[in-house]
Amino acid sequence: MRKVLFDTNVVLDVLLDRSPFADIAAVLFSKVDQGLMKGYLGATTFTTIHYLAAKTVGSKQAEEYVKQLLALFEVAPVTRDVLEVALQAGFADFEDAVLYEAARQVGVDAIVTRNMQNFKQAQMPIYTPAELAQML
Repeated sequence: MRKVLFDTNVVLDVLLDRSPFADIAAVLFSKVDQGLMKGYLGATTFTTIHYLAAKTVGSKQAEEYVKQLLALFEVAPVTRDVLEVALQAGFADFEDAVLYEAARQVGVDAIVTRNMQNFKQAQMPIYTPAELAQML
């Protein structure tokens, strides 16, 4: 089974129904739900999702989103080691460096994101949602 970390932007595409990206991201969520791949989210993704969703749809719905995500995805922990390595990783965006290092430490096979340019330093496969869906 393939282990894939979902970048925060892909999760937000589904939760906030962001067109035109939501449909393909929802296909990937269904692949996780069907057990065709094991999905991971970085621990920081949960806090970011809650924060942004609470502003958009209210805190009750934001809590529901977090519960649904916890039921579907595994959590890639963000530890001190993850943060320290991310600081040295040479990524332009620290948040993406943290997600990458958390993914690396739990042994995922790939990351799915719409921000390919933010993962130039990655030493693992990085796919767009469309690329990953086509592979599956």
